[in-house]
Amino acid sequence: MNIRTLGAGVIARDTRLADGRELIYYDDPGTTLPAERSIDARDLDPRPETATMRQDVLTGDWITFATKRQNRVLMPGADADPLAPQTPTNPSEVPSLYDVAVFENRSPAFGPALASASGGAPAAIDPPQGLDDLTAIGIGRSRTSIGRCEVVCFSPEHAGSFGTLSPVRARTVIEAWADRTAALSALPGIEQVFPFENRGEAIGVSLPHPHGQIYSYPYVTPRTQRLLEVASPDLFARILESEQASSRVVLQGEHWTAFVPFAARWPLEVQLMPHRHAADFSELTAAERDELAPLYLHLLRGVDALYSSPTPYIAAWHQAPVHVGRDAVRMRLELTSPRRAADKLKFLAGSEAAMSAWTAEILPEDAAARLRDAIASVPAP
Repeated sequence: MNIRTLGAGVIARDTRLADGRELIYYDDPGTTLPAERSIDARDLDPRPETATMRQDVLTGDWITFATKRQNRVLMPGADADPLAPQTPTNPSEVPSLYDVAVFENRSPAFGPALASASGGAPAAIDPPQGLDDLTAIGIGRSRTSIGRCEVVCFSPEHAGSFGTLSPVRARTVIEAWADRTAALSALPGIEQVFPFENRGEAIGVSLPHPHGQIYSYPYVTPRTQRLLEVASPDLFARILESEQASSRVVLQGEHWTAFVPFAARWPLEVQLMPHRHAADFSELTAAERDELAPLYLHLLRGVDALYSSPTPYIAAWHQAPVHVGRDAVRMRLELTSPRRAADKLKFLAGSEAAMSAWTAEILPEDAAARLRDAIASVPAP
């Protein structure tokens, strides 16, 4: 086991699961866990073949076909939670009790290129040959879905979300995001790294365990490609200045501002942006990471205070691509929810789903006012 010391006193312990997938334990500063961790002694099937992606010739987008994901577990009980620490009756994915744990997804949308690269996975049949290869457009083009998908377990508890964490644990997760962003960005063929959390059954969550994911793509995602077409080195600074002067700010610190964007699409949509340019988590300073932990928790707890039941959301941490646009694209959180009332959801129907032409029912200024009140109603972490 390789042991590393990270920022804020977090300790990373690198090991492998029984089928060769990477597993990293991230210990809280001052953790009470023992230094030794159990070995994964399961007898696992060989890793599945890496998925295939096909190009949509009308858009140039790449669509991944990960058929093995059809069989993943759906809302198991605590006694069969695959993200809980292993017990004699639950042969889960994490052998030992942990604070935070990150491991390679067992049935990923994006997988390794070579057997030697990640513990026994079959070699890729037709891997991408760089960005020029993937941006070329033609009928019937396909490639092996090279990349990496990781699961980030925020806690060993069976239920919860990022917002239910302590500030110390939240800080450990932030350090894990930064560490994995740097490591994944260094892998051959990776063009963009995307940490995110899906929360709630209305979003399609299949596990109640508090966790997020990190996708590492072999291409620059369509959303970011469109951003690169308009981005300039001062674009995000100008956006932040404009939003800070508006009535849409909902929470602000020394290093971060949270706001409802001027042209918010969703009933609940918030961006959280650093005041200084940083391309991704790995470029944040210690002070920026320290403030982010309680500020983000306060934001999420305010979101949950809007209604009497927890709010479903997607917390998407947009980061600059690995090799292009790093001086123009600033990292930021985009948190969105389809919940437009206590008992109503916004569904993407004809215009939004088919044409990407949105109609919003709630003014961003009104949404910001409600969220400010909700944040003010909960104590700061």
